[in-house]
Amino acid sequence: MSRSDRKEGATSATAGPGGPAVLSPAALYEAGLAHLGGGRLLDAQMCCEQALAADPNHADSLALMGIIALQSGQLDHAVAWFSRAIRQTPKIDYLTSLGFTLKQTGRLDDALAVFDKAIQLKSDDAELWKHMGSVLLAQNRGAEALLSYQQALTINPGHRDAAWQCGLLLRQQQRLEEAVQAFTVCLTQQPDDLPALQMRARCFADLKRYDDYLADAERAQALAPGDPITCNNVGDALVRLGRSAEALRWFDQALAARPDFVEVLLNKGFALLQSLRFEEAAEVYRRILVVEPGNAKAEWQLAHVELQCGDFASGWAHREARWNVPGFSPEYPRFVQPKWLGKEDIAGKTILIEEDEGFGDNIQFARYLPMVAARGAKVILVVREALRPLMAGVQGVSQCLTFAPDLQRPAFDMHCPIMSLPLAFGTTLDSIPPANYLPPLPADRIAAWEQRLGAHDRLRVGLVWAGNPHQANDGNRSMPLSTLLPLLDVDADFISLQKELRPADNALLAQQSRIRDLTTELTNFAETAALMSCLDVVVTVCTSAAHLAATVGRPTWIMLPHLADWRWLRDRDDSPWYPSARLFRQDASRRFEPVVARVRDELAAKAAGFSRTAD
Repeated sequence: MSRSDRKEGATSATAGPGGPAVLSPAALYEAGLAHLGGGRLLDAQMCCEQALAADPNHADSLALMGIIALQSGQLDHAVAWFSRAIRQTPKIDYLTSLGFTLKQTGRLDDALAVFDKAIQLKSDDAELWKHMGSVLLAQNRGAEALLSYQQALTINPGHRDAAWQCGLLLRQQQRLEEAVQAFTVCLTQQPDDLPALQMRARCFADLKRYDDYLADAERAQALAPGDPITCNNVGDALVRLGRSAEALRWFDQALAARPDFVEVLLNKGFALLQSLRFEEAAEVYRRILVVEPGNAKAEWQLAHVELQCGDFASGWAHREARWNVPGFSPEYPRFVQPKWLGKEDIAGKTILIEEDEGFGDNIQFARYLPMVAARGAKVILVVREALRPLMAGVQGVSQCLTFAPDLQRPAFDMHCPIMSLPLAFGTTLDSIPPANYLPPLPADRIAAWEQRLGAHDRLRVGLVWAGNPHQANDGNRSMPLSTLLPLLDVDADFISLQKELRPADNALLAQQSRIRDLTTELTNFAETAALMSCLDVVVTVCTSAAHLAATVGRPTWIMLPHLADWRWLRDRDDSPWYPSARLFRQDASRRFEPVVARVRDELAAKAAGFSRTAD
């Protein structure tokens, strides 16, 4: 009934003989509506009952009884009243109320059917599409819910609730640019919408648009200056921009409001690490473990600090916490057989050793495989196919299998992740095993590469400037090819060992006549090792190529970020893991350009020495 109809109906009354006027059902409904608005539910109910006594099919009064029941928490009664109203007149308002109530009772399929019917009656109603989306979302049908919310936005581009839900779902699907647009709709409607501002900031962080992240984080902090979360986000943005020293005051401000806020403590520890304040970082991680014993991320980070500072005994032990970090090494099977960490006698046992982290980690720690076999164990090794030809001939390895999700492993007694082998052998700085575990590389492959490279009348330099782009620290450890180009001033032959070229590097490499790109022929690590053995020096960032080159004994110059990986320790330019390695570290500027300049000078000297020897 329209408002004008209700007003007209409300004036309709008949006088009983010798008595007061009797109100019509419409007038009683209006009176009930007024009572409901004033919070007088019982009076509203009495008006509806009188209206329905006069006209049992009065739809508005039936619907109002449903609203009264809903507000009283009588959901089943509300469903019944709304259903009766709809049988009289299937109004959009009645259908919406019924769908909402059904959703509250958990009858999601029924609620969906009701909203579907309402949309058939009025398909251009953005609210109905929003309600449809909320039911689909409750059914964990996120993709369909997103379509409903997007339809609501098509009808009403400024619909804040639909835009908010779109943003959340799009971010869930990693459609980050679209999520940014959705949250921007919210902020266009309400510039001080703090939740939307914070969510857009997180999207910018995920997109690595750190300047935008910082701008939104600062806006959010201005809106809620005492909120530890907004302070934390400003600090996090500064860390990502390489401004860790500035970030610390924001973390401290957040901790002043909430001293035991673990997320902030984790961020503060990381910022201290980035500033090379190792002892202070370790104290923060230990504080977290007091506040929240068993926090795996804090213990894992503490392990890396300890290892970087040379405290291997504590570091290896704490590093086992990685298995409790959500999402760590999901492809490593959770075996029922016990894990071997060096305590049990394994003579006569079969030990399965399997990779649990990256290619470089496997290459670095495969040196322990002969030591496991030397304790009398039969060793079965599982690695990725790219590594298998290199590892299959390692002394003591009885069987080398290629990892596959459905791999049927032979029977074994115990297992050990390859990254746990240093713990199993109690490795200290003074007892690091040598990296001489590989069998001789095939002579025919080395000869083939020598022939492929041609005359060896100049220094041969292998180049690697980037690692796996999906690695967490890749933004700090990798550089674009353009940064490395000053090396080409040196009188040498340059050979690219760079796999997985990024688009910009691919285009630039194609223009460089001074760099020979032979990577299409590097089908596995054994082939790469054969090529490396023909080079005079390998210049690389911290990636698997560094481990491989140093393992085959080539002079390996590793360019490291300001905060290097734990395995390279601190404050040194050599490595106890690899005698042939030299470390070139970033200074406090956190730029690779000065590192490349130092490498260029060293290469020039080496090239000059090579020329004199050749003469």
